[in-house]
Amino acid sequence: MVVSRRHLLQLAGVTSLAAAFDFAVAAEADAAPVTLPYGVTTSAHIKSAALRVRDLAGMSSYYQNTLGLRVMTVSADEIVLGAGEEPLLYLINTPDAGFEDPSSAGLFHIAYLMPERMDLGRWLVHAAATNIPIDGFADHSVSEAIYLTDPEGNGIEVYSDRPKDQWQWKDGVVTMGTKELDIDAIAALTDMTRDTYDAAPDGLRIGHMHLRVGDVAEARGFYQDLLCLASTRDERKDAAFLSSGGYHHHIAVNSWRSAGAGGRDGSKTGLSWFSLTISEPLLYDQQLSRFNAAGIGGHNPGGFTAMDPWGTEVRLIKA
Repeated sequence: MVVSRRHLLQLAGVTSLAAAFDFAVAAEADAAPVTLPYGVTTSAHIKSAALRVRDLAGMSSYYQNTLGLRVMTVSADEIVLGAGEEPLLYLINTPDAGFEDPSSAGLFHIAYLMPERMDLGRWLVHAAATNIPIDGFADHSVSEAIYLTDPEGNGIEVYSDRPKDQWQWKDGVVTMGTKELDIDAIAALTDMTRDTYDAAPDGLRIGHMHLRVGDVAEARGFYQDLLCLASTRDERKDAAFLSSGGYHHHIAVNSWRSAGAGGRDGSKTGLSWFSLTISEPLLYDQQLSRFNAAGIGGHNPGGFTAMDPWGTEVRLIKA
């Protein structure tokens, strides 16, 4: 089949690119070495994430079919999915859990970063060919993104970064807009007559985590001050964007739907934990020193674990 611009838009339930843009504004081989995007090569970057799910088999199938993730391990309690040899998503079996309230603190979306823009194009054709429902599209200046939601309400972003030398910085602030996405230009990078996306590229990674929080200033205290990530956007009351190594953002937080939210209910579905790889010993030591001084968290066999102010577990893994 030939995948058209109209077909892609129909997946989002819209008839114009402007309508898809509106959603994005609201939501916002073998032994060959794997080429990784810049965002997952910095001294601190996202490694993996875990979701509590009600339908373990169904959710596993969704992520296999939608993102092309492969099953790495299976047990009665958990399925681990990944790309290449890298585990990315842990699905924790919680069949009796209630669904997390979207106005509570928790996950806004997990953002899966394609190695190349062409990979994003192949995925777009795959989405159209297999009728994957899409929520919206956006050009964020530093990146090009597609948004969707899994069957249990967890947000997903699939994106590729523009070359780092094209990002515009001024006084430590990166330009990140929300504009209409040029779907035609992305899809034209690949064969639009057939679906060639039979598996996630080996270099697919989680590029950033976007969280709902009850208070952005309090979130800054944890993710910026204790976790030692740098702000990359102008300070605002309803959102913050934080990163390591000059990436546009590894963690975003917002209170758009969740202002005033209290602690999360661990018996509900949604984000259980996410991890960051820390490759710079000095940064890791600084993080532990600040967490210890604040009386937050503790050591585990793989590194250090702390809970954010709303009960989301953050795991630090020393590379």
